[in-house]
Amino acid sequence: MQNRALITGASRGLGLALARALATDGWELVIDARGEHDLRVVVEELSSLAPVHAVPGDIADESHRRALLDTVDALGGGLDLLVHNASLLGPSPQPLLAEYPLDELERVYAANVFAPQRLTQMLLPTMGPDARVISITSDAAVEPYEGWGGYGSSKAALEQWTRVLAAEQPELRVYVVDPGDMRTQMHQDAFPGEDITDRPPPEASVPGLLAIIEGDHPSGRYEARALVPASVSTGVAS
Repeated sequence: MQNRALITGASRGLGLALARALATDGWELVIDARGEHDLRVVVEELSSLAPVHAVPGDIADESHRRALLDTVDALGGGLDLLVHNASLLGPSPQPLLAEYPLDELERVYAANVFAPQRLTQMLLPTMGPDARVISITSDAAVEPYEGWGGYGSSKAALEQWTRVLAAEQPELRVYVVDPGDMRTQMHQDAFPGEDITDRPPPEASVPGLLAIIEGDHPSGRYEARALVPASVSTGVAS
């Protein structure tokens, strides 16, 4: 039976890199992103490798989450992997907490905390024993970086509910994975005007994610690039 994954935020960056890897391995994919055009481009690229079902929309909207659930239900057979990759940075440059607009903070928490938790609640009945849930996090969830109180605290909350889910659902494999710094649009947005070409591409973190998805690691928190040798994660010899 073909494995099936749902990846949020799969139109670019780490989500797209992971979708490419799983499609190459023959996984059936349900993917989402806010940009409908970008999703169509991904479907055109990957559909020759595996079935890809794109559902454009904002993960913070309940109607969009319902559409994702309806797509999974219509396919039949349940879900083997759920990857919470979509997230919202918030204002850029990142404001200090003393100046952080609460309406913006609510938007960040809606996308980074409440949306993935609600989507998990909705999809749990479709997931059988040993299915996997992965929440993509950041070192900003555990390190008190100045100016990162909004995004960082939202990722800390994401981590905590994910780890509690692991304790409450021992039949599942539930992971928090930090991919490390990456050369992505979100990372550029976080550091406007800064040269980030020295950061690894998101593809460098995919082997670690595949090790989680395909391996026998217990539920917990992992750093993606620590799970595989550097020569494998970067695709070059050391």
